[in-house]
Amino acid sequence: MSKEFVTGTFQRMKSTNLSIVLNLIREKGPISRADIAKLTKLTPPTISNLTRELLIRELIMEKSLGESSGGRKPTLLTLNSERHYLIGVDIGSHELNMILTNLIGESKHCLVQTIPSPVSKDLLLSLLIKGIRALTDIAPESDKLVGIGVAMHGIVDVSKGESIFAPNLNLHHIPIKDILEEEFGLMVVVENDVRAIAHGHQWFNPEIASDIAYINVGRGIGAGLIIGGELYLGHDFISGEIGHMAIDLHGPKCSCGNHGCLQTFATGPAIADRMRMKLSQGERSMLSDRLAEGMDETITGEHVFEAAEAGDLLAQETLREAGRYLGIGLTNLIHIINPERIVLSGGVIQAKKYLLDSVQKTIQERALTEKAKQTEIVISSFGNHATVMGAVSLILRKLFSNLGSTD
Repeated sequence: MSKEFVTGTFQRMKSTNLSIVLNLIREKGPISRADIAKLTKLTPPTISNLTRELLIRELIMEKSLGESSGGRKPTLLTLNSERHYLIGVDIGSHELNMILTNLIGESKHCLVQTIPSPVSKDLLLSLLIKGIRALTDIAPESDKLVGIGVAMHGIVDVSKGESIFAPNLNLHHIPIKDILEEEFGLMVVVENDVRAIAHGHQWFNPEIASDIAYINVGRGIGAGLIIGGELYLGHDFISGEIGHMAIDLHGPKCSCGNHGCLQTFATGPAIADRMRMKLSQGERSMLSDRLAEGMDETITGEHVFEAAEAGDLLAQETLREAGRYLGIGLTNLIHIINPERIVLSGGVIQAKKYLLDSVQKTIQERALTEKAKQTEIVISSFGNHATVMGAVSLILRKLFSNLGSTD
């Protein structure tokens, strides 16, 4: 066996062990070296050497003394959350949402930029660079920035960091990773927005179920699928595009060119379209004045939600109908992957008090088995920040798993 091979194997093992210890401190800290040794099954001398290196790198720090079990009080270790900063970006249909955080995802600054319509690739990239530059200027120390995570709707080639097709912006082949790495000299990871949400929930909630579906419902509908504890990408990066699941072959035409896709029934624009149709058929609502004034095209999903909150019965029923269609889509998903839990996020889910009962009732009516009927449906704990926090987690995962190449 060559010396080079032995050295390489040792370095990989050391890097792996550093990552294991650092992640344990992140999840369990403050924690003593003795407890780390017990949980990892590594020897105390090994733990001592590894934690010494992490202290030198300033990735961890020593905290106040823990409780003694009879001998000297142990020194506890915790993550040095301010050692590095990172930027998360959510490229939406109308806005760029950006956040600067520390190593535990605490927000240091947020920035929102409007995306004009229509927008070109060059203009979108220019806005992206401008926004990120503004956050890098705010960062406490530029050398503490370690990366940029980008969550992008539509089809994303993760290996290239390229947006293959962003349907809501009608843009193709945007080389996000290449452009941002050249501009900022930082690690850049680009992922589909809903898969980024799945990443974020896994990272910040490590005790979650191993079979779980994250569904984002806004202007489109997408899913991030965790199967056996691993994020499922699919063969050609289109896994989770459940918004294009056919619900009605004779339904409305979708942006993808097909008819009756789920997202033509249960997204924000679909809710607005259904409300306009009801008004044109003579049904009454506090939004009827917009029809009379020729302003019905200005009605949005947000207007329908606001009317529902104000007691408008037609708006409430329109939202409940969207919930039934979403429930059909989720029932189909349950029959395909049988997740333990479904987590909902996105702008439309703000209307959960009108949607959720319809979703659950539809699943209970249509699912094949009693257990499937009781599939747990919950709302994302990140609320409206689910996507941008998912983008943050993309960099954190890279940073904490590649310590051998991290300064």
